[in-house]
Amino acid sequence: MRSATSHFTVDHHYSLPSPATVTRAGTESSSGQSEVAAFHSFVGTYGVNYGRIADNLPPPTEVVKLLQMARIKNVRIFDSDHTVLDAFRNSGLNLAIAIPNGLVKDISATPSKAMDWVNENVRPYYPSTRIVAIIVGNEILGGQDTGLAEALFGAVVNIHDALRAMRLSGRIEVNTPHSEAVFGTSYPPSAGTFRPDLMPYLKPLLDFFSKTGAPFYVNAYPFLAYMSDPEHIDVNYALMKPNAGILDQKTNLHYDNMFEAQIDATYAALEAAGYSDMEVRVSETGWASAGDATEPGATLENARTYNFNLRKRLFLRKGTPYRPKRVVKAFIFALFNEDLKTGPGSERHFGLFKPDGSVSLDLGFKGLTSSSSSIKGWKIARYSATLLSSTFIFLALST
Repeated sequence: MRSATSHFTVDHHYSLPSPATVTRAGTESSSGQSEVAAFHSFVGTYGVNYGRIADNLPPPTEVVKLLQMARIKNVRIFDSDHTVLDAFRNSGLNLAIAIPNGLVKDISATPSKAMDWVNENVRPYYPSTRIVAIIVGNEILGGQDTGLAEALFGAVVNIHDALRAMRLSGRIEVNTPHSEAVFGTSYPPSAGTFRPDLMPYLKPLLDFFSKTGAPFYVNAYPFLAYMSDPEHIDVNYALMKPNAGILDQKTNLHYDNMFEAQIDATYAALEAAGYSDMEVRVSETGWASAGDATEPGATLENARTYNFNLRKRLFLRKGTPYRPKRVVKAFIFALFNEDLKTGPGSERHFGLFKPDGSVSLDLGFKGLTSSSSSIKGWKIARYSATLLSSTFIFLALST
């Protein structure tokens, strides 16, 4: 996640060097012809990001039970951890797995490494683990690492070609999420455009998504936009509460919440780039329930309000003012609070659930109660392991 300014506006205090011409490593199997696939990578409209940068979370087998009880069918993780992949076998849940940013350059440079990655993390699990997407990196474009930006497209295509060799390219989507930093303008929504200096990186990706039938993933955070300028942004507009909203003078469309304005700014940017038919899908959105003293908007009440209103809005299965027939789909950030995340305090407080499986934000979900035998067993095992480890350390120091 990144900091943001009003309505998705980009922080212009830095600029990337002039990008080199982006080339892809590997074969040319995806160039020059349409490969539109009928991906079924998202059921309904609601999903969740399952981050695990924490030392107090339940094991993945319990997380699967929690997701099933909450009836959340779409899950995104940020790696390809095999304990998670095993836990999701025969669960009926859609799982998007990921290649971390640190692996992108190697996979881009060497097609065989893409094949190795797919052989290790997809082939042994699919289809019993319903892997529906491979997410290559996160928020790479708009960052400071030009080499990583140049490598992104090659990694995406090499992973796609590895799937293609296994006849899975029409079943498993390959994609990459973007932050608000890819936008040059975003307010009003109809003025949305991508940064010109990023187009040499974005254009081949957009061509690829268009050919494969994949959506454009964007991380949309009204929370971050509000936190960047609380004096000028109505918190009710950010929280989807009743407010005066804004009128886009160009389209004469009225927006009563920032979430839809952010999505439509993305649609406008895609249209300006020549991709008006591409779907926008929200890969992350959420609101922190606590934070530092400098983050007054990060409160439990605000987090509950945003997530409740968002869930209610998604369940209506409707589009946005600019794309009324395009049903909005979103992954909520996040399933749990993650106590080991660095950065502002808010980074550790986006969870819908507490580590014991009970509900953190009362949105109508069913949780795993702390009195359940499975959770009790996990806690006892965890306590016993800690006690045993402490005993060994004590004995070692005593001898």
